[in-house]
Amino acid sequence: MPDLDSLSILFIWTAIAIYAAAFVAYAFDLARRSEVSSDARLVRERESVLVGAEASSAEAAPASTDAADAASEEPAKPRYVMARIGTALTVLGFLFQLAATVTRGIAAERVPWANLYEFAMTGTLLVVLVYLVVNTRIDLRFLGTFITGLVVVLMGAAAISFYVGVVPLMDPLKSVWLVIHVFVASLATAFFALACALSVLQLMQSRRERRLVEAAEKPGPKFLGTLPNADRLEGMAFRFAIVGFIFWTFTLIAGAVWAQDAWGRYWGFDVKETWTFIVWVLYAGYIHARATRGWRGNPSAWLSIVGFTAVIFNFTIVNVFFKGLHAYSGLS
Repeated sequence: MPDLDSLSILFIWTAIAIYAAAFVAYAFDLARRSEVSSDARLVRERESVLVGAEASSAEAAPASTDAADAASEEPAKPRYVMARIGTALTVLGFLFQLAATVTRGIAAERVPWANLYEFAMTGTLLVVLVYLVVNTRIDLRFLGTFITGLVVVLMGAAAISFYVGVVPLMDPLKSVWLVIHVFVASLATAFFALACALSVLQLMQSRRERRLVEAAEKPGPKFLGTLPNADRLEGMAFRFAIVGFIFWTFTLIAGAVWAQDAWGRYWGFDVKETWTFIVWVLYAGYIHARATRGWRGNPSAWLSIVGFTAVIFNFTIVNVFFKGLHAYSGLS
């Protein structure tokens, strides 16, 4: 009978395989969405974008009777069967990953986030959890390819390159702040991931809407016609970023309290501390610029993407290649 850690490895590779299948299903869903787009919908979208752009009524040409009739025809609501299959597979993958995380924790007799492999296991688990929970309130299945793809890449890389066996905790990690600090940081990362995915789609949708105004023959990928408009995507990304920023602020504060308890100082400009603060500054700048300076549209989206890139850099590159008091990757 395999030991619990071996069982955890089996569960995690099963979860990765299921997430990969979910990624394929979500990709087929996007392809199916492209087929759903129709000429009538394109007419409605073009007219909607023109109104949204505050086109002058004097300059706007009246729509033809045929176009108006086509625009008034509401197509049957698509069923998105592949999206449902992708979501079901994602739930199944989440259950296997949860089992892997729990068995790893039982094998280690502690919370399973004491090294980079375990960070990846727990962090991606929370990304999937937040995605699935939010989907019960808002239909975000169009983000499925991004979420499952991100989890497959991060968890696959961690399982191949960052795996270490169960080892005792280092002395500075023997604190209740390990549970609080790392869990909240992972939760913040999950919300930042959703915000980043929405910002990427916002850039694509914004370009498509601009080309619709220009009456371009091929405005962009057809599946975008089944998604919310750029303003709606930006609004959702902003709200998720705010929630993530609140959790990240608590992460920064909890880290300072933990540093005082472990090393006798709240702040020491250790490389991990510095990059955590850089991430905080980036998202603070993003929220401030959008809320008070009118940085909306593409500039707002790019700030969100840069912020999440810094989070991934902090999670991977800083942990592996930079030495400091937070060198807990577990790699020799």
